[in-house]
Amino acid sequence: MSAKREAPRGASPHFGGGRRGGPPGGGGEKSKDFKGSMRSLLRYVSAFRLRIAAAVALAILSTAFVIVGPSLLGAVTTELFEGVAAHFAGGDPAIDFSYIARLCLLLVALYAASTALACAQGFVMTGVAMRITYRFRKDISEKINRLPLRYFDKQTHGEVLSRITNDVDVLNQTLSQSLTQIVSSLAMIAGIFAMMLRTDLLMTAATLAILPVSLLLAMSVIKRSQKHFRKQQEYLGRINGHVEENYKGHSIVQAFNREEEAGKTFDALNDALFDAAWRSQFLSGLMMPVMGFVGNLGYVAICILGGYLAVRGALRVGDIQAFIQYARNFMHPVNQLANISNILQSTAAAAERVFAFLGEEEESPEENTAPADRSAVRGHVRFEHLRFGYGADRVVIRDFSCEAAPGSRIAIVGPTGAGKTTIVKLLLRFYEPDGGVIRIDGRDAASFSRADLRGLFGMVLQDAWLYNATIRENIRYGNFGKSDAEVEAAAKAARCDAFIDRLPGGFDLVVSEDADNLSQGQKQLLTIARAFLSDPPILILDEATSSVDTRTEVLVQQAMARLLRGRTSFVIAHRLSTIKDADLILVMKDGDIAEQGTHEALLARGGFYAELHRSRFSDE
Repeated sequence: MSAKREAPRGASPHFGGGRRGGPPGGGGEKSKDFKGSMRSLLRYVSAFRLRIAAAVALAILSTAFVIVGPSLLGAVTTELFEGVAAHFAGGDPAIDFSYIARLCLLLVALYAASTALACAQGFVMTGVAMRITYRFRKDISEKINRLPLRYFDKQTHGEVLSRITNDVDVLNQTLSQSLTQIVSSLAMIAGIFAMMLRTDLLMTAATLAILPVSLLLAMSVIKRSQKHFRKQQEYLGRINGHVEENYKGHSIVQAFNREEEAGKTFDALNDALFDAAWRSQFLSGLMMPVMGFVGNLGYVAICILGGYLAVRGALRVGDIQAFIQYARNFMHPVNQLANISNILQSTAAAAERVFAFLGEEEESPEENTAPADRSAVRGHVRFEHLRFGYGADRVVIRDFSCEAAPGSRIAIVGPTGAGKTTIVKLLLRFYEPDGGVIRIDGRDAASFSRADLRGLFGMVLQDAWLYNATIRENIRYGNFGKSDAEVEAAAKAARCDAFIDRLPGGFDLVVSEDADNLSQGQKQLLTIARAFLSDPPILILDEATSSVDTRTEVLVQQAMARLLRGRTSFVIAHRLSTIKDADLILVMKDGDIAEQGTHEALLARGGFYAELHRSRFSDE
């Protein structure tokens, strides 16, 4: 995929989060609650108020030392001017060079102290910004673990990851740079204003006369650029989601010859991002030249007025020079504040997204939960009139009731979308049922803590998930207290020790990020070994052997027969070999149990299961 245009200048190298899909284009919108977002951000950083107060004090002191400088330079200029003027008037030049030297040394000391204080302020504020950024990312990471799976059904990976990357980076830059700039600018404006009043009231009034014009222009630019900043954040997220999906599934994209279509979608999103970023950057870039033009007009007026007052003897030449410096320095922080106001638009948009994520509804609270004794669990599971839907228009389980005796093997079969995997998700409380009860050994599953409940189950899913670590650590995942000997024994029981021994490094081979240095069948076997290691009282096998060849499946079935002995197990499978030996087969259709019984009994009945068997297992 290639972009039609260059990335907009000033755009972040990180992609932000956004909504999944959706057509490109559409109008941008302002931050829904700018003031509310900024108040939330201020409350969030209030834990560091002492450090921030120290940084503010250092910034004020540093600014105060700088403000004194023009006044001292004006005194030097006056001393030199009066001495030279006396010489040209025919008198003796009476220039006090020792006085000038003392002023110059004082200036050097003031500027050195200002620089030292500014460095100290930067050190303190950078530390505060890093701590706040760390806290944001920590809170977001913990929030992810508390969110229900229902939330992730509606969001892309890029949408969630952008909260930790792009949005938090925007907040970090604002806290580390813009916050102290705001304080310094406000201190500079207040200090300079006081010095200007001390120098001359009339010239101060002339300087202030241009401020309304500057503020009106600044507000006009802000009003027009704010919506484009938010649109920029939105399309950064959309591009992130698109790139993440296509990168993850690049082999599928190529297999179905969708490179051109993916490129067109990227170009459309990139064009929308280009347009929003160009407009926001262009409008914010207008701020400084426009403000500079207004400021230069003010300098002209001040010079004319100052010259007039000097001719009349109302001001000394050094005072005029100092006032012009003050006027220029006065407009600089005003311009800086105007520029920062644009940055705050991005900050408000990022803060709004972060706090919206942190405010998402979490999993239902765990109340009155009692600890579970895993060793005492017999594995008696009962479903009583279970109802569940992924939404009001997506009801999957309508009225599901069944009972699994301790140590029994329950096979769940049915067409795609019948609700087989949903039953497993409800059993593990990945979702909460809309109605009905699940009981384990007579106890409501909701009375267990989620951690205790899930500790009772071992799982082997259809999608074999491995992470970037050694094979040994991948088998040990979830059971990190197990020894190397126990890990190797579990691998042997799962019949994956033979291929592990042939790999370079054996158990110490590091699985790549996408686990593409292992075959699909090998990954499946490792997840089966992980289940062996956990030694749970209840097992869930969701297409556990779907990626294993027939010969390997025979070996795995033999190992599983030992693993399943004495344990309650729920097996979702499409292969006859994993169904026919079940103690009970539940045949699901449209969210309900259409039939139940043993393999032979269901075949003899000649109903829906028999039809499934003829269509699916005839070759087997």
